[in-house]
Amino acid sequence: VQLQASGGGLVQAGGSLRLSCAASGSIVRVIFMEWYRQTPGKRREFVATIGRAGNTAYADSVKGRFTISRDNALNTAWLQMNSLKPDDTAVYYCKALDNGVPYWGQGTLVTVSS
Repeated sequence: VQLQASGGGLVQAGGSLRLSCAASGSIVRVIFMEWYRQTPGKRREFVATIGRAGNTAYADSVKGRFTISRDNALNTAWLQMNSLKPDDTAVYYCKALDNGVPYWGQGTLVTVSS
C-alpha cells in the first residue's frame, strides 16, 4: 500500500489549506485514515483520525479549526485546515490502517507565517 500526501504550502496566519492523502496498491480494507505532524526535534504528534463510518477524533490543539473527511471508494482522506496559526507549522503525515497494518505517507510541509 502506498500513501500519497499533497496540499502543503506556505500560508499566512488565519488562512486555510486542504491536505489530501490517497492510498493505492494492494489495499484490503482501510479502516482508519489519520493525520500526524512533526516539527524538528519533536515527536510526531496525532492530529486527526477518521474511521470508515465517518467517526472522527481530533487533537485538542486543532479542534474547531481542522476537519478530516474521507471517501472510502477512493481510499482518500482530506484534512481541511482553517484559522491556521504559526504553531501549526510542521510536516504533516498521513497514515492508513489497512487490515490492521499501518502505512505512512511521505509527508507534506505546511508553513504558516505570522
